Amino acid sequence: MSTQTHRLIIHELARCDECAVLRVSGELDRTAEKYFLRTLGDSVMAGHRHLVLDVTALVFCDSRGLNCLLGVRWLLRRREGQLLLAGAGRHLVSLLTLTGSADMFPRYLTVGQALHSLPPSHRPAWPPSSSAHPDEAPSEAPPTGS
Repeated sequence: MSTQTHRLIIHELARCDECAVLRVSGELDRTAEKYFLRTLGDSVMAGHRHLVLDVTALVFCDSRGLNCLLGVRWLLRRREGQLLLAGAGRHLVSLLTLTGSADMFPRYLTVGQALHSLPPSHRPAWPPSSSAHPDEAPSEAPPTGS
């Protein structure tokens, strides 16, 4: 599943009953907040208590984006779950630090590390198999020399 708005794309990479891994790419600001909250809210309503956000391709996040992250965190905590961030860049880490919210979001270098922090029964298969996402092109074998 992949959805997008003007400058933000959210793509589901993996899921199981308890957890979903979502790649968030682009800009998380006022123009994308309703879309972001609706998309992640739908994932929570589908039963996912834990969300791992791969934010390596998130190029911008302002205070409205931070409020979105805080809102999703609050919702997940009410369901005894967590919001985990994977691959947070310098800009996002700086925003979290400057606002005093860095300790509110567990951060990991990779999605795999974030998933490893969850109980095994709450983790989707990682890395996802190529057949799990038919919209992604399969990798090609290197050409053989002749």
